[in-house]
Amino acid sequence: MRVLIVEDEERFAAGLGDGLEAEGFAVDVALDGVDGLWMARENAYDAIVLDIMLPRLNGYRVCRTLRGEGNWTPILMLTAKEGEWDEIEGLDTGADDYLTKPVSYAVLLARLRALLRREARERPAVLAVGDLLLDPAARTVTRSGRQVEVTARELAVLEFLMRRTGEAVSKRTILDHVWGDDFEGDPNIVEVYVRRLRNKVDRPFGRDSLRTARGHGYRLVPDGE
Repeated sequence: MRVLIVEDEERFAAGLGDGLEAEGFAVDVALDGVDGLWMARENAYDAIVLDIMLPRLNGYRVCRTLRGEGNWTPILMLTAKEGEWDEIEGLDTGADDYLTKPVSYAVLLARLRALLRREARERPAVLAVGDLLLDPAARTVTRSGRQVEVTARELAVLEFLMRRTGEAVSKRTILDHVWGDDFEGDPNIVEVYVRRLRNKVDRPFGRDSLRTARGHGYRLVPDGE
């Protein structure tokens, strides 16, 4: 999942970004409202963490502008200001959730997961494709009731594909959402991780769920299709 953090406190933004990346997210950071708005317009994000008190353009205006343009990416708004009127204004401009600093990282992560489930497509708490189950909160994968050991990056690739079951997803799209568009390595890294996942979630169970969509990339299909 790809997340944009718009936050002018550099140490806080860096710490939050490091934590989310350790959880398997791809993270971009903007340090002011103008850059944050531009990045949100130019890239496809799964969620945005948006501070209110930002240089050049505050979070209220960023949020209001995005919603006015039809951008419904889930937004978690952050502020150092306490008071119900700030919360009301943030939610009324189109934010999906609101946290007051200092924030608990565990709570922020849980709220972020909740926002990801609010996307227009169905986003259940536990993802299921046939007997393949992935729990993003517990960070576990099981198939036929047996736990499958995966790395953080393998889990991120699998989660991205499971949230788009049946869709042909390009390698570029997977790279952008799992590694981030500043990734400068070999794009064939996607093939490496798909092969690892096949060796873990398909072949030991005699399945063929993770398929190559020739000329397009990869897609995950339910059992028997």
